[in-house]
Amino acid sequence: MLNGRRIMVIFPAFNAEKTLLMTYEEIPRDIVDHILLVDDGSRDRTVSLARKLNIETFLHDRNYGYGRNQKTCYQEALNRGADIIVMVHPDYQYTPRLITAMASMIAYDVYDVVLGSRIIGGGALKGGMPAYKYMANRILTAIENMIVGTKLSEFHTGYRAYSREVLESIPFHLNSDDFVFDNEILIQAIFFGFRIGEVSCPTRYFPEASSINFKRSVIYGLGVLKTAFKFRAQKMGLVNLRMFQRRPFVQMKDYYQRIT
Repeated sequence: MLNGRRIMVIFPAFNAEKTLLMTYEEIPRDIVDHILLVDDGSRDRTVSLARKLNIETFLHDRNYGYGRNQKTCYQEALNRGADIIVMVHPDYQYTPRLITAMASMIAYDVYDVVLGSRIIGGGALKGGMPAYKYMANRILTAIENMIVGTKLSEFHTGYRAYSREVLESIPFHLNSDDFVFDNEILIQAIFFGFRIGEVSCPTRYFPEASSINFKRSVIYGLGVLKTAFKFRAQKMGLVNLRMFQRRPFVQMKDYYQRIT
């Protein structure tokens, strides 16, 4: 715990056998109360390794997508009474050693959402981020900042911490089951006025780290722009979208099973 707040780390996992142990070993167990892994239909030994590590594990009945994986993660974290939920990709691309810093900012009521930014420290390219992804990240972030009215260094990091209040307020269950989920939930947090902070985060790109191909990157980019324009249209009163309607947390249909 930190300042009396219960902290849970969630692992949205897919074929993470080769990197799960490295990621798990860097979790700061002195402040993390619980770790939960959701497996999205992996074809490797991710689930059996998670069992050996005594990580509470949920298994999707098939591969639904990265966004749906997060929905299960957040659903179960809230069900278990977590006050602060930190999403860490189990592919070891982001260091779990920043969990304490990120969770502290929420625990001591500085921010409601904290992002691990690969851009602030200027080390994204040195860490192996492909040049085209770096440029796309910078361009999309600049466009989003202009449309949404923010000054974030990046919208596209997968390393995030949320307060319970954020996840109980945002209808994230209505969002995409694919990669654009990350962008949608962040845009929703901005729309609802939650405080968003960033910390500099080094990143590692290597063969075992998860990454999407060029085609899916293009689809993601288009989805990002669409989400930003939805935000602006909602703000201007041109539309009334359910994704921007604050409401109590809604129980999702179970399509997964607890296996540990």
